[in-house]
Amino acid sequence: MNVTKEITRIENSAVKLTATVAKDDVAQNYKETLAKYAKNIQIPGFRRGHVPTHILEQKYGESLKAEIFGDLIDKTLNDILQGDDAKDFRPLPYSQPRLEGDKLPDLDLNKDLTFTVVYDVFPKVEVKNFSGINVKEAQVSVGDKEIQDELKSIQERNAAVLDKNDGDPVEKDNIVTINYKELNEDGSVVDGSERQDYVFTVGSGENYYKIDDDILGMKKGETKEITKKYDAKNDNEELAGKTVKLSVTVTAIKVRNLPALDDDLAQDVSEKYKTLDDLKADIKKNLEAAKDRRIKELKNNSLLEQLVEKNPFDLPKSMIQAELDSRWNMMAQQFQTTPEQLDKMILASGQTRESMLKQWTGDSEKMLKSRIIVDTLLRERNISVTPEEIEAEYAKIAEQNGITVDEVKDHYKDARAKEYLIDDTKENKLYDQLYSEVKVSKGDKMSFADLFKNER
Repeated sequence: MNVTKEITRIENSAVKLTATVAKDDVAQNYKETLAKYAKNIQIPGFRRGHVPTHILEQKYGESLKAEIFGDLIDKTLNDILQGDDAKDFRPLPYSQPRLEGDKLPDLDLNKDLTFTVVYDVFPKVEVKNFSGINVKEAQVSVGDKEIQDELKSIQERNAAVLDKNDGDPVEKDNIVTINYKELNEDGSVVDGSERQDYVFTVGSGENYYKIDDDILGMKKGETKEITKKYDAKNDNEELAGKTVKLSVTVTAIKVRNLPALDDDLAQDVSEKYKTLDDLKADIKKNLEAAKDRRIKELKNNSLLEQLVEKNPFDLPKSMIQAELDSRWNMMAQQFQTTPEQLDKMILASGQTRESMLKQWTGDSEKMLKSRIIVDTLLRERNISVTPEEIEAEYAKIAEQNGITVDEVKDHYKDARAKEYLIDDTKENKLYDQLYSEVKVSKGDKMSFADLFKNER
């Protein structure tokens, strides 16, 4: 078939493909397709396979011609896009080529068939500009405070929770259960403000009205009216600048009976620990590993953000929409519901799917552009890993997790898991190359806790 084509790149990483099929091929294709229809169609008064083509044309007219022309357009597109020279302008899997103007071209058997389709393609990316990039590495140390904080968490996880004696007062770190309601000035209950059996740890601040200090000294069964005035700059916008009267009843008070920090606790945590010092050493090792992973993550994010800024390119709209739809579906899975039901849940909370997706768009675009830059550099630099390098990764993972290499290999025996490890190792090699080509300087000193703030 004699076909000519013209490809034009347009905005947002889309292309316009104009194809022309010679009129002789149009006529021949029409004739052949019409003959196939005639052999298979059933029309009253004619035997199957013996319907004259002119009868078929008389009966179905322009609708038949439109169907045949539509099939010819599909066949022509398929031939063009499957060609060896088409790899740079094939449509994305989620971007169906659409006719420009959304209508068929003129259906004339005596003319060339010319049609134009528009669709999204993979972005054309050139990562060439590395000038002025400065990646700052946070300065963080793991000291005695961090180890003690982790030991306290271990104590709390291994603590026995016991009821306090009747008559004992609420104290800091007690676990209390309360019923509460908000009151109007006349003492009536504010509609919708009642809450039963609310549990929180006193001093944690993990309660809406922040009444930790206000219930200190209360006893089980006691009811107290609390009036709180909130600063205009309060983090909770709904309470900022307001004065609220509450009725609070304590229904239960419990205390955590923390185990002693000794060798017995270490042995209870894991049989691999014989002494408390063994546990502390492992805690420090794990905290150091977590610190290094987080610093590496922040460095990589900073590097990619700067590369995206210095090497701009457009993302196709369909790619952004596919990413947003994927995030929405993942959110539905987390809530153990369907995407459609999630729509209703979000609507009931006063938001809409559209408003939430709009909030996500910026982050999704950054993530997609970063991913594309990494994939582009991996391909351009022909980064690969050897079996020996994967063996080294197995050994490193085993050492970090205190398990054997065979146990690590057993984990990665699944093809998909091993593929993930290979991809991760390739990326690490790429980052090592990139950091040798850009400036890396010391960043600000910060605490271990601050390092993990705003972690996604």
